[in-house]
Amino acid sequence: MRLTWSRYDLDLDKRTHIMGILNITPDSFSDGGLHFDRSEAVEHALRMVADGADMLDIGGESTRPGSEPVSLDEELRRTVPVIEALAKKISVPISIDTYKSKVALRALEAGASIVNDISGMRFDPEMPEVVARFKVPVVIMHMKGTPKDMQMNPTYDAVIPEIIDYFNESIRLAVQAGISEDMIILDPGIGFGKTFEHNLEIINNLDQLLPLKKPLLVGPSRKAFLGKILGGLPPQERIEGTAASVAISIIKGAHIVRVHDVKEMARVVKVADAIKQQRIL
Repeated sequence: MRLTWSRYDLDLDKRTHIMGILNITPDSFSDGGLHFDRSEAVEHALRMVADGADMLDIGGESTRPGSEPVSLDEELRRTVPVIEALAKKISVPISIDTYKSKVALRALEAGASIVNDISGMRFDPEMPEVVARFKVPVVIMHMKGTPKDMQMNPTYDAVIPEIIDYFNESIRLAVQAGISEDMIILDPGIGFGKTFEHNLEIINNLDQLLPLKKPLLVGPSRKAFLGKILGGLPPQERIEGTAASVAISIIKGAHIVRVHDVKEMARVVKVADAIKQQRIL
């Protein structure tokens, strides 16, 4: 399975790819405020690339459970200058983490080349047209509700079949809007409208999403379900839990892992890939 666009050609079958997280926010759940300063954000991004990130995911609005949306102007102010600076310094793809089409448009013009939309392009009806126009990959994530209410008793008759149905419909809508099927990445949305048990079930059954024949992205990094397993550890102390969930996700079929701790997770990915493929890559 490959992702080929613009000047990029990612062989996702050869090895698992790492998406480094850069939150330019004061209130993200695990690193809010750490990279809110523009120069610090750029420096942290450069460190992640040096540590092994194959792509960066830049977001200017926290989507932690219960979070409030920020204005369009504020999200643009946070993200676009950083993307412009990084596009001149790095050769790996830059993803814009947004559900607003106007943010995606400005980010793509500034040098981003992937759109990561937590709403699966459902919140903003103009998002599919922007993605189609720029001919870039789009991450379609599954989420029940909105960040503000998604963790208020999320319920499913059967979580995996419902996610599959959601993805099939999302793929249909994307193609209808002019997005190429080979530009679609799927993310089951760990922690987004899911209970503790749902998150475990999703990771343990990722392979059930493989028949969709799309790259799978998973983002378990530092999330609350890991804290619960580890006796209430805060986000910054969940690195071993992240490592375990990343390794299992890879064995179960993940092609891209979205993580905060790139240096450490690059080692985890290398070992998991070697075990899965029975050779050192």
